[in-house]
Amino acid sequence: MTPTALRPELPALMIEDQVRAALLEDLGRAGDITTYATIAPDRTATAAMNAREDGVVAGMELARSAFRLIDPAIGFEAFVTDGDRIGPGTALARISGKARGLLSAERVALNFLMHLCGVATYTAKFADEIAHTRAKVCCTRKTLPGLRALEKYAVRLGGGSNHRYGLDDAILIKDNHIAVCGGVASAVHAARAYCGHLVKIEVEVDGLDQMRQALTASPDVILLDNVGPDLLSQAVALNAAHWQLSAEAYAADPRRTRLEASGNVNIQTIRAIAETGVDYISTSKITMAAPTLDIGLDVVIG
Repeated sequence: MTPTALRPELPALMIEDQVRAALLEDLGRAGDITTYATIAPDRTATAAMNAREDGVVAGMELARSAFRLIDPAIGFEAFVTDGDRIGPGTALARISGKARGLLSAERVALNFLMHLCGVATYTAKFADEIAHTRAKVCCTRKTLPGLRALEKYAVRLGGGSNHRYGLDDAILIKDNHIAVCGGVASAVHAARAYCGHLVKIEVEVDGLDQMRQALTASPDVILLDNVGPDLLSQAVALNAAHWQLSAEAYAADPRRTRLEASGNVNIQTIRAIAETGVDYISTSKITMAAPTLDIGLDVVIG
């Protein structure tokens, strides 16, 4: 029986560094002069944070950290956990304490939460579209600078999978590498000779001829870029034939090369791509095109 995957987590140190940088950017050179000018230092307040639409929660600890870094005495009571699916009107948290700190941290807390919930929610739409297949929707390196770890975290909360985090954690041989190296198979062999045994090797191909060449070098993954469903189905059949696998044995066989599709992937096309039998579908849409989730923070007690 396949074990249930644990929900992803972010180390507290990573969260604090990201939130601290965002707060310093917002506070600028003189701090929150609007709040300092209008709110007495001893004034307290309580605020309610609520979702205004359906979504998947991501970033609650970043929101908590924003208030804590401004004023450690502020209380942050969370009613949901990252990964929860929520509906309009869901109470996310109650925040209480000195009003100055609450108001100064509000925007940074909401910025992180709305963006990451948006990424998780949009990823979930893609994942739900292909839930009847074995394919996994994957994010790419097309992320907002400085927010890659957070966005990839949100993708996983939405039911997606992470592609490589950067240039250093996996080898992805693309068309330009192949052009300079002189061939698909030679590029894979060169990569195998260079990297350690724990480093995965993926190679991009533009059709079945290049895929045949790639298979002779046994890469871990073959990426078919901008290839339609018909050709993807042929690629799955070619992969099965190369490894001499029946349709029943193909999915679970650990030896075979995995297949990934990319290019022209959106919420309208992903189902047809997944139904071809590919293992992974990578798209920048789930990070670069995800709308923010509408979340409000309203003072309820002055």
